[in-house]
This record gives sequence, C-alpha cells and structure tokens, in this order.
Amino acid sequence: MTTTISEVIVTADNPEWLINFTRQLVEERWCACGQHTNPIRSIYRWDGAIQDETEIRVALHTRRALVPALIDRIKKDHPYDVASIIALPIEDANPNYVDWVEAETREAE
Repeated sequence: MTTTISEVIVTADNPEWLINFTRQLVEERWCACGQHTNPIRSIYRWDGAIQDETEIRVALHTRRALVPALIDRIKKDHPYDVASIIALPIEDANPNYVDWVEAETREAE
C-alpha cells in the first residue's frame, strides 16, 4: 500500500549550509525531519571532467503533495547550479510515523 509521504534526498558540499537549511525547512514545516549522512563521496562528470568530491546528504521526510513545491524551494536556495534533488515515494511505513510526518508538515497549497 502506497503511503502519503515521500523522501526527498538532497546533497551539498557544505555541511553547515545543509544542516542549517534542513533546520529552516523543518521550522517552516516543509518536512517533518531531515536525516543527514556525512560524509558521502560523489563521483560525477561536470563541465567535461570527472569530479571526485566529498559531500553531505540529507533525506527529508514530507507529504507527497508538498514535493513539487519543496523541490522549487530547495532549488531557490541551493548553492549549486544543478542541485541533486531526488524524490522517492514511500511505499510502506509505520502508520504512526506517516501520521506524525503529516502532522508536522504544512498542508499543500
């Protein structure tokens, strides 16, 4: 059974920026929580060259209905030209956790 929540994954190269930004998103009720993984190693092609960088990653838990607006919100403030923002639907979860995420996030507009 598909739930009403999603996980939105975002990476950045500045741990303090992403931690502070996550706190702001929680305060503004865009997401119920953000779970950080630090460090991660990202290998990718950018401007024709292979990059090998250390980054931080956050998994934001939010209402599925908020995902499009949340992606726009992240893109607006993210320091990267092309931010890695990936949203995954949560297919199954603890019903109490789903209720908590919904209670801690804003209604979709």
